[in-house]
Amino acid sequence: MSDLFRVEGLVKSFGGLAVSNNITLAMKPGERLALIGPNGAGKTTFVNLVTGLLKPDAGRVHLGSEDVTQLGSVRRVRKGLVRTFQVTRLFPEMTPEEHVTLAILQREGKATAILARFLGNPTVSDEVEDVLTVLGLSEVARRPVSEIAYGQQRLLEIAIALALKPNVLLLDEPAAGVPSADTPRIEQALARLPEDLAVLMIEHDMDLVFRFARRVVVLAAGEIIFEGLPSAVAADARVREAYLGSYADARRVA
Repeated sequence: MSDLFRVEGLVKSFGGLAVSNNITLAMKPGERLALIGPNGAGKTTFVNLVTGLLKPDAGRVHLGSEDVTQLGSVRRVRKGLVRTFQVTRLFPEMTPEEHVTLAILQREGKATAILARFLGNPTVSDEVEDVLTVLGLSEVARRPVSEIAYGQQRLLEIAIALALKPNVLLLDEPAAGVPSADTPRIEQALARLPEDLAVLMIEHDMDLVFRFARRVVVLAAGEIIFEGLPSAVAADARVREAYLGSYADARRVA
């Protein structure tokens, strides 16, 4: 099976400090990959480079057989590379239904159309309902975002990303700020994502990472120091020293 997403030799420096240093990785359709590492490791910089918010000093980004290194972020979204952010970027007075409808209109090149014209449109409404159902948001579909739980707001961001019909989805800390009681909602939603969708997740909740990922990549000081199965990451000496520490010890004792 050919790669759906691939970066080769990605390099980015700020003031002489290499934040991304020769990063190379690839994903195939349906892959579930976790990118972890300590604060300052370069994880968000990597995502910003991949999605076109930053330009690399060297290296290439490929979607399928196409080199998208020189494309801006909007064009990369249209080609199927979509991300979420660490902090929610929602309109508090709008409903989940309206947010997802807007995402569909953007995907269809109708973002300047009047939203009210498409609310209730059978074709659009069916797709909105499908997306909200996958993310477990049907019950709050018509409530203002300001009235729904923060964990549901994080799920809504994933719903918006899905409405853009990605081939590759990059989740930047989807559980950040979410109360531990709501984390199962995030996990359940991730389990319901389309099977052919390649998902890369950055996350500090290690329990969520180990339940989600089929492969783990560890960044430290802008470099990949580990790539392999979740069952092997906690035993790697470099990872234990750079990041996992007591968490790895706890898993070994357990």
